[in-house]
Amino acid sequence: MRVGRSVLQAAALWVAMGGLGDAQPQPIGVPVPPLAEGPWVFETAEQHSVRVSVVTKGLSHPWAIAFLPDEGMLITERAGRLRVVRGGVLDPRPISGLPTIRTDGNGGLMDVALHPEFERNALVYLTYTKPVGNGMGTPALMRGRLEGHALVDVEDVLVPDFYEGNSGLNGRVVFGRDGKVYMSTGGRSQGDVANVAQDRMSLRGKILRLNDDGSVPADNPFVGREGHRPEIYTVGHRNQLGLIVHPTTGEIWQHENGPQGGDELNIIRPGRDYGWPEVSFGRDYSGRRVSENPTRQGIEQPIVYWVPAIAVAGLAVYTGDRFPAWKGNVFVGAMMEGRIPGTGHLQRVVFNENMEEIRRESMLRELRQRIREVRQGPDGLLYLLTDEEEGALLRLEPAA
Repeated sequence: MRVGRSVLQAAALWVAMGGLGDAQPQPIGVPVPPLAEGPWVFETAEQHSVRVSVVTKGLSHPWAIAFLPDEGMLITERAGRLRVVRGGVLDPRPISGLPTIRTDGNGGLMDVALHPEFERNALVYLTYTKPVGNGMGTPALMRGRLEGHALVDVEDVLVPDFYEGNSGLNGRVVFGRDGKVYMSTGGRSQGDVANVAQDRMSLRGKILRLNDDGSVPADNPFVGREGHRPEIYTVGHRNQLGLIVHPTTGEIWQHENGPQGGDELNIIRPGRDYGWPEVSFGRDYSGRRVSENPTRQGIEQPIVYWVPAIAVAGLAVYTGDRFPAWKGNVFVGAMMEGRIPGTGHLQRVVFNENMEEIRRESMLRELRQRIREVRQGPDGLLYLLTDEEEGALLRLEPAA
């Protein structure tokens, strides 16, 4: 019998929490059966009957989606493969031309974004873990031209500093309406006590703003300021797993994982400090408070936070017509709630006209899948990626 990854994770979590001795460990977590073929119909609070279908399986820990102009999709896999889905069919051949990627630990191939002028220049941007520092890694940004089934002229756009002991190897990338590249970098350190996210001479635990060739825009908030890297746009971030341009306001929105509690959804303002690790609503994995006061003057506060943590991943604001009751709602994937494996789901957050949260709904809990990515497609439907060994691309549509 094959043991699922969630069960193995649960056993490791049991040991980490002191479950040692002669007795056999009793894994923490909920059993996760293999994802069935579907489709499924679920009742939701405001849109009511929603159908969830499997578009394709055969993906190994998929991470991100980019929609191509020809109605295809680019999908990244953490193991370092860039895949193509067209007409609901996964091409068995990964796109060639990617560089060496560090894939152990929490590294790998992560986000993917198309240049705003992709139809003219065919440029694809990818975040990945670049091997550096005696087998360790750093989150990096690369780009290449998509020609047929290959990336060519691949080059690194930005390689942040290597930080010994730092495990925040994730990164997201998005193009703002100003044409600039926004890249997030992880700021979680061993023990979550190091202050790299607050170090203005480090690019870790930051959102960075770049020209499309990796050079620094002259109007970045810290350009010319002593003791500050000019690439920095904001500071004080932990593990950032969501970064988008709000489709209505054009603002940069972001979310990040806390440890035990303290996941955050933020609106990003240039030059601001978002607090990690000096303030947080969460606790460290040992149970101690990260900070005695979760707020402080001069620190930006999240517009939504989660206690307990749900391991937020993927971020979308719905603007289509297929789900009229969801217009303006924010969707985030949840990989694990309250440190309990097997509790992944999708969350929907409703705001009032003042961008104040008024409702929150958890959906698709019955599937027990780790939801890594959520995107609105050009067809007005929602697409999800499940972060599993045998991951899937799912589609949400009205049931009627």
